Order: sequence, then C-alpha cells, then structure tokens
Amino acid sequence: MTTTQHTPPGQSRVVDKAQYGLAAGIGVAGAYVIYDATTLHKGFADQPVQPYTFPFIVGAGLIVLAALLALATARGDVPELEEGEDVDLTKGSDWVTVGKLVVVFALNFALISWLGWAITGALLFAGTAHVLGARSIVRSLAIGVVLSVLSWYGFYSGLGLAIPAGVLDGVL
Repeated sequence: MTTTQHTPPGQSRVVDKAQYGLAAGIGVAGAYVIYDATTLHKGFADQPVQPYTFPFIVGAGLIVLAALLALATARGDVPELEEGEDVDLTKGSDWVTVGKLVVVFALNFALISWLGWAITGALLFAGTAHVLGARSIVRSLAIGVVLSVLSWYGFYSGLGLAIPAGVLDGVL
C-alpha cells in the first residue's frame, strides 16, 4: 500500500521534481482530451448524452488530478519507496521478456487486419501468458479464444463498434 509522508516541521523539505513532471504530463493529457472533444461532431438531437460528453469529463478529471498532485507535491508529500512485495529490487529489468512481449504485440498489430481480432486476440493472450510463464499453452490459447470472441461480440453487438473480423468475416 502506498501512502504519502509529510515533512516534519523544522526539517528541510525535499522537492520531488519528478512529481511535478508527472503532474504536468497529466495536465497536458487532460487539456488535449478536452481540446480533442471539441472537434467531435454532435450526435443526434434525441441523444441524451452527446459523443463529446465523456471526453470532457475525463479531460476535466485529468486536469483536477494534475492540480491535486502538484498541490500535494508543493506541500511536501512524497511517495513511500516501494518495498517490492515479491519482486527482488536488487535485480535489473528482464529485457529479454520485455523484448518477447514487444514481439507478441507487434505481431498482433501486424496481423489484426488480416486475421481479425478473434484470432489475433487469442494469440495475443496466449503469447503474453506464455512469455510471462504460463505452463500450458493449450489452456492459454483456449482462454484467449473465449476472451477474444466474447470481446469481439461485446464490441460489435453491445457497443456497435466494428472490430476487424479478418478471415472470420461472415462466420462471426
């Protein structure tokens, strides 16, 4: 659990400039989301919620969070150091695993328009699970198929958004 520490009176306060950078980044992201929302076209007049409503809420929320982080940083709040739970903080990053994950994501990106989400989503799940240490590739692939097909139908039927069906166009 991460909590913040306050600087005791009489001690010099250490300013964590990285927190200001994070606050600035969050603020810029919020401002861009609001700007981008202004470029959206209005929906139908009978729609109770217009397409730009949610981006305005998200953008405003990001700006408020950025301001709160900057205020907390100015007050001297600093995050506690991570204890690492089950991670050995004395060891470096495993760049081989990161590289394998990048390859899995790149393959998904390259193949999604041809094979479609139902297939590449399953491969993405199974490949990621395998790289991260799953013991059974068959079980990972089966879970990936279920999740990708359900998510495809959720987006297509539930939200009305077309996700590439690829070679399964007409089957799904």
